[in-house]
Amino acid sequence: MALQQIVEETVTGLGYDLVEIERSAGGLLRITIDWPWQEGLEPFITVEDCEKVNRQLQFSLEVDGVEYNRLEISSPGIDRPLRNDTDFKRFVGHLIDITLKAPIGDAAAGLVNASRKKFRGTLEYLEGTSNSEVQSDKPVQWQVVWSDAPEIKPGQRVSKKRVLPPLQALGFTRDELREARLAPVVDFKGRKPKLPGETPAQE
Repeated sequence: MALQQIVEETVTGLGYDLVEIERSAGGLLRITIDWPWQEGLEPFITVEDCEKVNRQLQFSLEVDGVEYNRLEISSPGIDRPLRNDTDFKRFVGHLIDITLKAPIGDAAAGLVNASRKKFRGTLEYLEGTSNSEVQSDKPVQWQVVWSDAPEIKPGQRVSKKRVLPPLQALGFTRDELREARLAPVVDFKGRKPKLPGETPAQE
């Protein structure tokens, strides 16, 4: 049985969600888990959760003869990967980093470098997406919205006459992405997902 299948069956069988599997040098096998998403709730993974998954995974991996030197179970970090539509819906309104499989090309329309693949911006539903589309199981189209305005440093004076660059948006589907992650921004107030309705889809 493949490693992905063993880990996924074990983790989901215990009621958790598999976020990521990493094999590192030295035989380290790192498994990242989370609770399945429920709108309006954001429970945290505890040390006890990690220990429970660790015990069960050690048994499962031994049964299937998977070789590793050390097993590490952890909760997602501030740069957690976004892997499916559920993850994207969960983190609408958050700052994300995306990497396209191919350069943006003609879609750049002269506004950004045509060879650009990496973008950081706020994750939103593509303009015109209806609430019924959001609620369905069909793939949703997304956009990342950003401004090229320079970041204002703490204590910096800002002129009232300052003209901000216009917001830019890039529409995409998940098939066009090589990778998508939450941007690793430290928020001391806590990174909380937007509640349903705070970033409504356009009817």
